[in-house]
Amino acid sequence: MSVPADRELDRDALRLRRPRPRAEPAGTLETARHVAEDLADGLAGPRARAAARGIRRLLEVEGVGLADLSGGLVLSGRLPAEVDTAAMVEDVLHTESRCGRGQVIALPLIVHDEMAGALLVSGRAGRAALREVAGVIVAALERGHLEASAEHAAQAELRALRAEISPHFVYNALTVIAGLVRSEPARSRELMLDFADYIRYSLARHGEYTTVADEFHAIETYLALQRAVLGDRLRVQVRVAPEVLAVAIPYLVLQPIVENAVRHGIEPCAGGGHVQVTGEAEGADCVISVEDSGTGMHPAAAEAVLAGHGGGSMGLANVDRRLRNVYGPWFGLVVETAEGDGTRVLVRVPMFQPGVMP
Repeated sequence: MSVPADRELDRDALRLRRPRPRAEPAGTLETARHVAEDLADGLAGPRARAAARGIRRLLEVEGVGLADLSGGLVLSGRLPAEVDTAAMVEDVLHTESRCGRGQVIALPLIVHDEMAGALLVSGRAGRAALREVAGVIVAALERGHLEASAEHAAQAELRALRAEISPHFVYNALTVIAGLVRSEPARSRELMLDFADYIRYSLARHGEYTTVADEFHAIETYLALQRAVLGDRLRVQVRVAPEVLAVAIPYLVLQPIVENAVRHGIEPCAGGGHVQVTGEAEGADCVISVEDSGTGMHPAAAEAVLAGHGGGSMGLANVDRRLRNVYGPWFGLVVETAEGDGTRVLVRVPMFQPGVMP
């Protein structure tokens, strides 16, 4: 029986086709992503068991164990009872090399050149698969470590800001309040309440974010106390548009800027000066300006201050770094200044930023 010519052409075409490379199954990639997310809190975190289940699915093996530095083991599936897995984990943690007994293998998990734990696998798994899965685990642990380090750094910066409360200011404020107890008791009581608010806001445990309204209340309290101390040498104007009051911003962003304006701008001037604080919406952004008519500085000195090399208060460098970490490198502080011509510091933040809420 003869084969039609067109069928023969089809057969030739089939012979010339090259096999397509196999695409990674979407389910595998999704599982790997979930494993990375489940390990965000480390090998002893609350989702470590879910990570072990995901790893077991990826390797298609009988059992998987994740061990942290303490030797604690999180299991999915089963490991052979006749194999001393605890001894294997101890060997890996001390030697930083893989260990195999029967069909069980233990791999070291090294993060930033330091031992972080071990991966145990029971069953037949290819070397390439083991290497790739171990890479996923290590990458997830590295990311978690970096995020934890960033969080600890942010907390340390907040502690540094709280520690910058000037003893000189506290002494002067309390001295003024004490001096008014007999002559102006109502005024003394009002200032004492302001002082309590100032201390509570500056030192109390607080979330990472607050609102523009709370920050403006804090700076108004601080300025009221400074006006009591400096008298007519300090003139103050504070204006904020209602539409930006609810905008979420990092905690203790505005107060260090205002304190810097008074301490380094107005106090050195024999005749004093004014501090003006404004907040308003500009398109999708909230723009806050802190301006003083004080001594000012050379632009190069302002640049050094923002870089943390200017000496004196580190508040501006701290605030600038925190803003950039939260909103990106295109945000941060803008300082406009000149010697003898005062200083203006601008803070620009989005009216809304995902993940930023009080």
